[in-house]
Amino acid sequence: MATGAAFEDAAQLAATHPKLSVGCHIVLIDGFPILPARQVSSLIDKNQKDRFYYDLPRFAFRALGGRFSADQIEAEAAAQIRKLQASGIEVSHIDTHKHTHVFPQVLSPLLRAAKACGVRAIRNPFEPLGLSSFFSAHPRLWPRYIEVNLLRSFTPMFRSAIQKMGILSPQGTFGVGYTGIMNAGRLGMLLSKMRNETWELVCHPGYNDSDLQAIRTRLLDSRVEELNLLTAPATRKILSDTGIQVISYREL
Repeated sequence: MATGAAFEDAAQLAATHPKLSVGCHIVLIDGFPILPARQVSSLIDKNQKDRFYYDLPRFAFRALGGRFSADQIEAEAAAQIRKLQASGIEVSHIDTHKHTHVFPQVLSPLLRAAKACGVRAIRNPFEPLGLSSFFSAHPRLWPRYIEVNLLRSFTPMFRSAIQKMGILSPQGTFGVGYTGIMNAGRLGMLLSKMRNETWELVCHPGYNDSDLQAIRTRLLDSRVEELNLLTAPATRKILSDTGIQVISYREL
């Protein structure tokens, strides 16, 4: 996150790991812009002065209603990408906070910004149809199941747009539906369903420390659980047994 409080630390850490693939997590919601608020006025919550809209439903309503300026989205996205590049990071791809680029009105200017900044890839935020029945069988996952299926209607548009712009992406994502509730069984199920294509596993590993507890997020203990899960020998064995090759966006 170019506007994140820990940006400087993250940039320094990335510099010590030159083989690490680092993307720009573009923030257009639940955060602050790099550009002055007056230059991205359509994205600013008038009740929050210089802050973006916080909740996704309000953002979606405005995006689908064409209330955001495409030029302002492109300018802000480019500014965030260039901040990473100016710090010495070779940006391998872009994605967005809370997957806001699922909306066509947001995707197009983001692709233009990526192209202008020399970024060659973007996250495909859409999960495959094969997971829907599993989500629907678990009441706790119903809200996410409904969201995922409603947004899937934008998939053809997404594929057409990135192809037209010459931007690469995986076939889709696994794990969005399990944000905050991933465990060994669910990870094993997801990995077993990956076909002979390139997919992105979306996850949120981290540390539940005082810095994390000071911000507004539901992802607390789950970050530590995912970190332990992703570094577990059992997970590496699943990858070996299923023949899944782990790559980064640099190898896409």
